[in-house]
Amino acid sequence: MSGYTPDEKLRFEQIVKLRRQWLKDQELSPREPVVTPKPPGPVAKFWAGFLEPKTLWRLYTYKVYKGGVFTLTRLLIPAWVVHYCVKYHIAQKPYGIVELKPRLFPGDTILETGEVVPDLPETHSHH
Repeated sequence: MSGYTPDEKLRFEQIVKLRRQWLKDQELSPREPVVTPKPPGPVAKFWAGFLEPKTLWRLYTYKVYKGGVFTLTRLLIPAWVVHYCVKYHIAQKPYGIVELKPRLFPGDTILETGEVVPDLPETHSHH
């Protein structure tokens, strides 16, 4: 035998034809899929309206955002850095920054309040 029988050839051609038709049927037309869209819920409606271009909400939100970024990056952070440097590195005010508190002994005067440190009570008990 040197090939297919006539019945096998017919069956093979039918299978090829069916496969081609099946592949052609898998292609979607521009109208498909036909699905009716669901109406949006309240949150989706809000965001759909909120995110439309050129709406007042969107413009004002953008302005507030840009103003906040400007205030934070150009005013607050530099002001904080300058305040920190002046307070802890440049200020010459005495006792403004105390690296080591001076020792106080009985009879000394506290500079900030002007009080005199009282003497220690005399006790004769041991630990």
